[in-house]
Amino acid sequence: MQTKGTRRRKKAAPLRAGRVSVIIPVRNERRTLSSVIRQVRRLSPSRIEIIVVVNGSTDGSGRIAEALGAKVISCEAALGHDVGRSIGALHATGDVLLFVDGDTPIPAKELRPYIRAVERGTDVALNRYLGPVRGKRTHPVVLAKHVLNAALGRPELRGVSMTTVPHAISRKALEAIGAASLSVPPLAQTIAIHRGLKVSPVHLVNIGRINRRRGRRINKLGVDQVGQLIVGDHLEALGWYLEQEGSRGRYKDETRIRETVR
Repeated sequence: MQTKGTRRRKKAAPLRAGRVSVIIPVRNERRTLSSVIRQVRRLSPSRIEIIVVVNGSTDGSGRIAEALGAKVISCEAALGHDVGRSIGALHATGDVLLFVDGDTPIPAKELRPYIRAVERGTDVALNRYLGPVRGKRTHPVVLAKHVLNAALGRPELRGVSMTTVPHAISRKALEAIGAASLSVPPLAQTIAIHRGLKVSPVHLVNIGRINRRRGRRINKLGVDQVGQLIVGDHLEALGWYLEQEGSRGRYKDETRIRETVR
């Protein structure tokens, strides 16, 4: 009998056969990129395709990625938030596409559940992270996520979103969503749900705790630029959905008698 002191750790179950493309958008993240790639490499060296999209970097991030054996796609000018996901997806050859960020090293054991979920039939495997929800005032980004999921008829998703890494998608999902839509993550999620794909939160990685160094980008007018962008992305996604389903989405007018309104 094994005692507590001699009990062996269970080895992680091997990933199934098939290629996995890991897409890492990067902009001036040489301090963390090596750690990110090394963790990704531990997933399964023989079947992992690492695609680093260098989005307007000036710090040599691309050279670091090349030295570590990644496929590097370089864009001289910064193309905007999340565009690297679309570019990476266009070049991916895998059956599973896993998305992480170049500034957030995540242990391989925390990445495996997303790949396994897709291998078992999930089309979009999401991080269960909800964002800060216990404060007195709900952050606009968190609120936007809740509102969109409710409008899509998936209120149980709450603040779970493709804006948050890590997450993974199937080749089927990529073809249904389209690589271009991945540059607007809420739109990609909306299309996936609308087209009947299996979208599920599968594992929790507390990305807020891991990446505390990423601060909000506040401009001279005191505006959170990234937060404002993400809220705008959700509005774009909601607009797309209403174009497909009509101004009330799938919700009925029920028993409202408009004639009584003065």
